[in-house]
Amino acid sequence: MIGRLNHVAIAVPDLAAAIATYRDTLGARVSDIVPQPDHGVNTVFVELPNTKIELLGALGAGSPIVKFLERNPEGGIHHLCYEVEDILVARDRLLAAGARVLGSGEPRLGAHGKPVLFLHPKDFLGTLVELEQA
Repeated sequence: MIGRLNHVAIAVPDLAAAIATYRDTLGARVSDIVPQPDHGVNTVFVELPNTKIELLGALGAGSPIVKFLERNPEGGIHHLCYEVEDILVARDRLLAAGARVLGSGEPRLGAHGKPVLFLHPKDFLGTLVELEQA
């Protein structure tokens, strides 16, 4: 069901410092900061030959990564994003298997302008999983 790894998301307490680390220290190509108000985060994508790293910065005090950063003040891996051919088929199959979809269960537009869903980390080995329509 899952396709290729689209990105690994890392929540960071200081987005500018994280950008500098990837761009200046590691020599990576880094996108501009893009606010994602529907998701409460600022996103930056680090382009790699085989996938992407998504750097997540909090967008306001109500950001969903604020609690994550309180527990992990240095930041850390927040979620893995896998592509799926049909997000609704994937959702229905996962629900039938007993997996929990976060939120309303309806896909929302993600950072790439494609429908996304998040799956409960307790159902996936302690890892928050994002599914993105390919």
